[in-house]
Amino acid sequence: MKEKGNAFLHYFTKTELLLWGLSVTLIVVAFLIFDRKSILTLVASCIGVTSLIFNAKGNPFGQFLMVVFSVLYGIIAYTFSYYGEMITYLGMTAPMAVCALLSWIRNPYNGNRAEVKVNRLRKKEIVFMIFLTAVVTCIFYGILFAFHTANLIPSTISVTTSFLAVYLTFKRSAFYAAAYAANDVVLILLWMLAARSNIAYLSVVICFVLFLANDIYGLVNWLKMQKRQEAEGALPGKDCWEGHRREKNENGNF
Repeated sequence: MKEKGNAFLHYFTKTELLLWGLSVTLIVVAFLIFDRKSILTLVASCIGVTSLIFNAKGNPFGQFLMVVFSVLYGIIAYTFSYYGEMITYLGMTAPMAVCALLSWIRNPYNGNRAEVKVNRLRKKEIVFMIFLTAVVTCIFYGILFAFHTANLIPSTISVTTSFLAVYLTFKRSAFYAAAYAANDVVLILLWMLAARSNIAYLSVVICFVLFLANDIYGLVNWLKMQKRQEAEGALPGKDCWEGHRREKNENGNF
């Protein structure tokens, strides 16, 4: 048991342990100051920030925790009539987190199941992603409008950034964390608006501020992972894509 504990601690860098430790501590402190009642919010926040540190390492276990967090967060959003958040996380983020989990499990880096193989999106995939995001945004705007969702426009933007985040996560793109960071900013705004009528929601605001810090770290770490994997030949780098495109142009097939 002691050896397993030491292996777990050595799996993370000192920076990652410090980031996770400070995040959990601040979440607990914020809960004790502003809330003290909603244990579900505390549990969800701790699970969420833990999932992010695993996701930053490209570990599929982070996606499993994200599924759990999505369900809990959907319940929390329902309590403040943020139906957009509830529908987004229960109807989109959670199911796509399951798909991302399967994608990460099926694509380990060099057989290492604790690190996913990073994927670089092609231009056609990016165009398709933008189109699909626009369609999802329009559909959800109609749904949220019909449900008389509080703060309709920010809630709709949250749907957009959430979909981009889960799509890029499923595709194993390093920029999934950038999309989640954008979503964190929107959620900070949404819950600050909620905190105006109930100060207890300040604990949720602080939670997403910490999520933002973790997602920024996740982006930095994934870009390093991508660079390392490309250098080791695990996936084609930018030069390889450009060379492949030139070859197709010369053959008249592109």
